[in-house]
Amino acid sequence: MSNIKDGIVGLCIGDALGVPVEFSSREARREQPLTDMMGYGTHHQPPGTWSDDASLTLCLLDSLTACRGIDTEDIARRFVQWYHAECWTPHGKVFDIGIATRKALDRISRDGIKPELAGGDDEYSNGNGSLMRILPLAWYGSAHDRVDLIQAVTQVSSITHRHPISIIACVFYVHMAMLLIRGKALDESYRETIPYVQSQFQGDPELRHFERILSGEIPLLAECAIYSSGYVVHTLEASLWSLLTTDGYADAVLRAIHLGEDTDTTGAVTGGLAGIYYGLGEIPQHWLTSLARVEDIVRLCKQFEHSLAK
Repeated sequence: MSNIKDGIVGLCIGDALGVPVEFSSREARREQPLTDMMGYGTHHQPPGTWSDDASLTLCLLDSLTACRGIDTEDIARRFVQWYHAECWTPHGKVFDIGIATRKALDRISRDGIKPELAGGDDEYSNGNGSLMRILPLAWYGSAHDRVDLIQAVTQVSSITHRHPISIIACVFYVHMAMLLIRGKALDESYRETIPYVQSQFQGDPELRHFERILSGEIPLLAECAIYSSGYVVHTLEASLWSLLTTDGYADAVLRAIHLGEDTDTTGAVTGGLAGIYYGLGEIPQHWLTSLARVEDIVRLCKQFEHSLAK
């Protein structure tokens, strides 16, 4: 489980790289390519600042560590604490939150809705807000052979995103991450996840939204065929494409960010898998040292690793 730090820090750096250029167009990124960690820009934050993607990932990681398992009440409590700038912010304030996530956390904190029923479940509630934070379940599932992965992902995703499309996307991502954790190659992990998802969701009409991913041909698509909006399927496709058409951490996350639009989340989702696969040694050192609260992040990763060993 030594790659916990690789994946989590990889996710945080991908997020931080994308923060200053979030919402910029692909054309703008072509004209002014991102080549290094920068600051300010869209959200006026200093270099190395991560957004809600990393914050909620760290909240989940913290809960799994403290509870030594999935406790949706505890996870939701930490999410709400973050929302009120009391937990896992880079600089003591929240500057970015998705609409679906905000509504779900309001339902929990204001209306008393149970966490597993708080997430939107209509077809328009399929932003990438649960995909961006689901990665810690890959190590949790890898460490506990008897964990029902579908149930675990459904519980955690549903706190903010309850629709089957969001859940299927999260299952694909977590399963692929688990294969990478076991040492499999990127392409092998992608191709082995396809039949797993097909078998687990056989007959589910929502699988049709994943036709391009399940065809195994994502890396063969041209860039113009890849979308980078906040729709969860677009984010998963863009991240897989960025990973499978490059051969290094920096190249993968920068390719993801250069797709434009939801750059922080595409960077984070890509960065998590790239971090696991390539390791911290492949991440530019000055990116690591500029990352906000990097010592706290590394400390939490070590605590999580220790909790899994017990």
